Amino acid sequence: MRIGELAKISGLAPSRIRFYEASGLITSVERKANGYRDYAPNTEWVLQLIVGAQAAGFSLEEIRQLMPMRAGGWQHEELLNGLKQKVEEIDVLQRRLAQNKAQLLLVIDGIEGKPDGMACEDNAQRVINRLREDSVIHLSARPPAAPAKKSARPRA
Repeated sequence: MRIGELAKISGLAPSRIRFYEASGLITSVERKANGYRDYAPNTEWVLQLIVGAQAAGFSLEEIRQLMPMRAGGWQHEELLNGLKQKVEEIDVLQRRLAQNKAQLLLVIDGIEGKPDGMACEDNAQRVINRLREDSVIHLSARPPAAPAKKSARPRA
């Protein structure tokens, strides 16, 4: 199948498809005598995997390491470890976002709860002090961080 057809059915721009090819994420294509690329029928499926993995937060390098490029297919243990590691990264990100949200809500509450007659500068200092106190309370209540797990798969 040619790149225009692949672009149409995949919803990706031809330039993006060429980029994935140049990046080694999709297998090399055959060139016809006229120079047109001829993609294998499963290329649409591979492109869907790549786009889905990117949407899940995988970098192109991570995708490259996990994609089955050899005739042997998927390296199940490697794939499973990569997926589990991404879930751990998402958990850390969710905790960090929850902390950020809590701080923003604290700031909003501090601004909306400004005592009558208090100058804005004084209220800003009051909000900052409240943030510092809240940060100290959260830091002292937080259990020690677990050491980062090292991936079992070798990095190239």
